[in-house]
Amino acid sequence: MAPNATAMAPSWAGRRQRLLGLRLLAALCAAWAVPGLAAAEGEDRVLAEGDERILAEGEFRDPTDPSQVYQGTPYVWLGRYEIRLEIRPVPAEGLILRLKAGCKDDQRTALMEINRQPPMAITYSGAAGFFDLDFDFRLLKGVEAYDIRLKPARERAAAFFAGYQLLAAGDEPIPDDKLPQVKVTLSRRESPTRGAGGLADAFPEMKALWGTPLPEPDEADPQEAAFRRARKNGLRANEQFFRSRRYLHGWLGQADPATGLIPRNLRESRDYWNAEDAAADNYPFMVLTAYLTDPDLFAGRMKAILETESRLTARLGRLPDAWSFSRQAFLRPEPDAGRIIFGASEYAKDGLLPLTEYLGPSPWADRLLELEDGVWRAASVAAPAGPIPSDNVEVNGEQLQVLSRIYWMTGDERYLDYAVRLGDYYLLGDHHPTRDFDRLRLRDHGCEIVSGLCELYVATAFARPDKKAQYQAPVREMCDRILAVGRDERGMLYNSIRPKTGEHDPGICDTWGYNYNGIYAVYLIDQVAEYREAVRFALSRLPELKDYDWGGVADEYADSIEGALNLYNREPVAAAAEWMDGEIGDMWRGQGPDGIVEGWHGDGNVARTAVMYAFWKTQGLRLAPWRDDLCLGAVRVGETYYVSLWAKEDWQGKLIFDRPRHREYFHLPLDYPRINQFPEWLTVGPAESVEIGDGSGGATILAGSQAWDGYAVRIPAGQEVRLTVSKRARQ
Repeated sequence: MAPNATAMAPSWAGRRQRLLGLRLLAALCAAWAVPGLAAAEGEDRVLAEGDERILAEGEFRDPTDPSQVYQGTPYVWLGRYEIRLEIRPVPAEGLILRLKAGCKDDQRTALMEINRQPPMAITYSGAAGFFDLDFDFRLLKGVEAYDIRLKPARERAAAFFAGYQLLAAGDEPIPDDKLPQVKVTLSRRESPTRGAGGLADAFPEMKALWGTPLPEPDEADPQEAAFRRARKNGLRANEQFFRSRRYLHGWLGQADPATGLIPRNLRESRDYWNAEDAAADNYPFMVLTAYLTDPDLFAGRMKAILETESRLTARLGRLPDAWSFSRQAFLRPEPDAGRIIFGASEYAKDGLLPLTEYLGPSPWADRLLELEDGVWRAASVAAPAGPIPSDNVEVNGEQLQVLSRIYWMTGDERYLDYAVRLGDYYLLGDHHPTRDFDRLRLRDHGCEIVSGLCELYVATAFARPDKKAQYQAPVREMCDRILAVGRDERGMLYNSIRPKTGEHDPGICDTWGYNYNGIYAVYLIDQVAEYREAVRFALSRLPELKDYDWGGVADEYADSIEGALNLYNREPVAAAAEWMDGEIGDMWRGQGPDGIVEGWHGDGNVARTAVMYAFWKTQGLRLAPWRDDLCLGAVRVGETYYVSLWAKEDWQGKLIFDRPRHREYFHLPLDYPRINQFPEWLTVGPAESVEIGDGSGGATILAGSQAWDGYAVRIPAGQEVRLTVSKRARQ
């Protein structure tokens, strides 16, 4: 048991949800067969502000982690703690319990258990922030005390609460000795039981595979230990591909029958598709999953969705707007240029850019360039060097990231010109992020400007050194200030900072790695040792965030793991690897048997990170055709890669090697860490070859292009196939 929460006077948000108590308690009374109780008929009563009499109130705070803060408000997440409120005595007239509930533009669920009776599920949704949930307890007559317990609901996003109030339910004065007293206790929840590969509750048919007992690597000689580690990595990678494939088919089952487009979410926005969410965050990683596990689906239905979206939703030139399924028309009667530009920018940066990072030339890359051309044709915000698309730092940060990459991909100077236009606006004018901003968000919807300016700095270092010289001092000033006032003692970054004063939000952001991507990129250019050490320090302290809840949202787990993985690819700090292996199961905790994770567009980001994690465990190798029982894992020891392959049934196919995509697809001069890339592990360039040993004493040598096509492999049922791979320059 944790110590009781400290009772403090909370600052209640102005938002109020309609009173839930009459419906809730009527259901409870019916379930408990309480005699003589019935719900009042008519509309639920909502207390007017002037009618409220507060009898008791208090805050909920995480007793072990002061960074559990959202929008400046401390909270307790039911995924980590269960909340117990013991209330006695109960006034004769009853009382009303108000909970300050949190949302992150999503849906949350809690189980409420009252006096040890069967629990009721409380589900609510809302925009980002906190609002009040009222529960009317006047219906339970003659109750002298309440023992209320708030618990998480299985396989649903757990609720989080910032505090409570007890309100008088009538006008009669209550003697002091009859005023209710509240005891609050927080009880730490145990971490869920996992098999070798993670949580398998939603897929019992996979428990035997993911929980396969394996000998420990440290019990063997170095080569045997490497193969054992590779075998374990194969189980981990299998789980990620399996879950991602289930996610893909789960969301395809929710598509609009008329258009094939997927909805924004499965709650209040299930009747429409939009560019900034459905297209940007969800659809692209359905495409990628299909490419890796179901090529026919990739070439058929996934491509058809792109063609439909491009044809049907274009509204501002070729830029898309939200589409209503029920009306088969645009969601809004008139086009809003600012909103359309925002959606197109999100789709380009969060969706089409990462797809192009992995797929290279494709119809999705063509759509990416089409959107970028449209965004800049529509640019109308005045800036010294010419019009820019927006005064929104998120949009402009996204544009900096996209433009800095597609300039190299295409060689088109226009794209670097546009990026420099934005760079001058933020670095050479009076819009500097840390010198001029009153508040700088380091989490999403703000952090984009930091990494975007750093990406531009990398581009100018190679393409326009005179401009790089102009940018050097302001870029370094930005990075220095973030490191000076934006970090906690673990190296994690705060949600937001006030760079002029040094004040900061106490909560930490899941996008910490995205900001460090940019800072590390500047290190690669300028060799500022402090920037590299800041990254290594944060990675080394990640074990201190074991079981950190990241707001209880799978998407935030995904972003945090992605950031760590990108940086680990450059700085392989062992502590970070251990942390990622522990967190990946938590990311998938909400996935149900239908494959849906949380039922909103953030599900796509879970699949994105799952694929990234899987490729770490396979060192970038993949098998085709994919099958659910395939296990492919690899580890690198020195200059040799040890590869383990296993299948439940006989399998024949190809082991496909990755290429240095940053160079082959994007022509980047430097493989700097960047958001939504897919890190490169074992890659084979066109001037390189690989030597593959199968344990028989012979070796097969493949040139780069041959390795990309794949190495023929047969896996007998239930038997492990072991290979060694080494790279060498072609003679």
